[in-house]
Amino acid sequence: MSEHTFFNTLLISWFVLALAVFGTLFFVAAPYGRHSRRGWGPAINNKLSWIVMEAPAPIVFFILFVFGDNKITPTILVFLTLWLLHYIHRSFIYPFGLQTSANRIPVIIIIFALFFNTVNGYLNGRYIFTFSSGYTNEWLTDPRFITGLVLFIVGFIINRQADNSLRQLRRSDSCDYKISNSGLFRFISCPNYFGEIMIWSGWAVATWSLPGLAFAFWTFANLSPRAWAHHLWYRNNFTDYPPERKALIPKIW
Repeated sequence: MSEHTFFNTLLISWFVLALAVFGTLFFVAAPYGRHSRRGWGPAINNKLSWIVMEAPAPIVFFILFVFGDNKITPTILVFLTLWLLHYIHRSFIYPFGLQTSANRIPVIIIIFALFFNTVNGYLNGRYIFTFSSGYTNEWLTDPRFITGLVLFIVGFIINRQADNSLRQLRRSDSCDYKISNSGLFRFISCPNYFGEIMIWSGWAVATWSLPGLAFAFWTFANLSPRAWAHHLWYRNNFTDYPPERKALIPKIW
């Protein structure tokens, strides 16, 4: 089997698996964070867990850049920068802002996330740096690239602001969950997830690629059920939770 055939087969399977995960997560919330529960095997420190889970994404993507066949253009470098900007923060900065008292993450979740980030990094990196027809300088002025870049940047800002708001809610000696009323939290329970979905939707548009679309689909398939689970958790645990607040999409859902 050639690598092209393997790549295309994996890509199709990736969409199918995302659909299956989407349906499953509406019935079974991933057992970490506020949804932690017994029966999922051994678990390890949450900070180390996040590093192990997320690190393959920037590492695999950068390796594929180094050994890619396509000509290195400013557009290619923009894509590399956007990817690393997100994942270096997510892998090596974000974990150290987590509370030390936070719940541990089951090893089975870590393995699944490690697998996801490895495959996802391969699909996107291999396509952009080798299998695509290349991205010329003219792509930087294409409406698709500009639209995607704007979505990526706005989503990045929303995601970071939401993460910071959640972090500031807790004292360093407390693991209690609280209600945030800042920024988009006034309208939805999970603006951090809303921002993440916007980031990778922007990536899909900017790269105009099936691997990018698969990533956007996976992000929605993973985070929208979790946003709904968070929303129900807030409503069940806080009697004063704002009734007009939606789960993920302002004014809609």
